[in-house]
Amino acid sequence: MGIFDFVKKQFVDVIQWAEDSNGVLSWRYPMQDMEIQNGAILVVRESQVAVFVDEGRVADVFTAGTHKLTTQTVPVLTNLKNWDKLFESPFKSDVYFFSTRRQIDQKWGTQEPITIRDREFGLVRLRAFGNFSYRISDAVCFMKEISGTREIYTSEDIQDQLRGVVLQHISTTIGKCNLPFVDLASNQNTLSEALKIELSANFSNLGLALEQV
Repeated sequence: MGIFDFVKKQFVDVIQWAEDSNGVLSWRYPMQDMEIQNGAILVVRESQVAVFVDEGRVADVFTAGTHKLTTQTVPVLTNLKNWDKLFESPFKSDVYFFSTRRQIDQKWGTQEPITIRDREFGLVRLRAFGNFSYRISDAVCFMKEISGTREIYTSEDIQDQLRGVVLQHISTTIGKCNLPFVDLASNQNTLSEALKIELSANFSNLGLALEQV
């Protein structure tokens, strides 16, 4: 690297995400031509998680609070870099922020009627619709499975995938509840709880916690 390349470098001393719009699940801090200053301050707000990634590998995870970045506070990254100057020089790393706020009013519905078997009426075709809410519960898992290294990832980006997961389990859930067709409407809470149990593992595998369905 020439002297002019070095001069163009900018050193970051405060890293934070204001989260100025709704529905953003992850955001990559802009690090082009920038390096993190030793002793820089990382601000992680309530309902946020920050993940440091070095050369494609997750290095460290920070929860809510104000963190001074030193060898003591970034031990994994320090070990990966194997610095011999005890972190006295600036370093390069990608920093991703994740919102752990609840994403509410996510709608789902059957495009075509689904068929269930009822003891009294035999095969019955019905439509179902509703909404659900979720939040990121494991930022590292969500990054590895869903958001990857994208600069920004929103709830809209994953909406169709989650809606599909819900619809895949509707028929199974109704069957397991063993409710007569005429009693389905009056037992929506029972169906809701059963569907939540049925879906929780699927959401967890994506780093998400299903809050309500």
